Amino acid sequence: QVQLVESGGGLVQPGGSLRLSCAASGSFFSINIMSWYRQAQGKERELVASITSGGATNYADSVKGRFTISRDNAKNTEYLQMNSLKPEDTAVYYCNARINTGYYTGNYWGQGTQVTVSS
Repeated sequence: QVQLVESGGGLVQPGGSLRLSCAASGSFFSINIMSWYRQAQGKERELVASITSGGATNYADSVKGRFTISRDNAKNTEYLQMNSLKPEDTAVYYCNARINTGYYTGNYWGQGTQVTVSS
């Protein structure tokens, strides 16, 4: 069974930094695109950043220049480095990965981690 386990959320002051991690475990053949989404209270879930297996990245306009997505293919792990955090970045952050198990290719989600930016 494939699982995505996140870590690294918490409370940080405006202007601070946090690093989120998401590790895939279980039996699978390959991981294609990996992404981070977030959902603020009362709002829809939105894409924050994504990265292909080859390292090509894409960012939401609201986080460009502040957030950096990366991945370690050997560890089946993706990261989201968040700098210059703002109160409007407060949300539950979810990792997502498109995974090929050999029998099925689909999108898998992490459990979510809370990020709160507040003084």
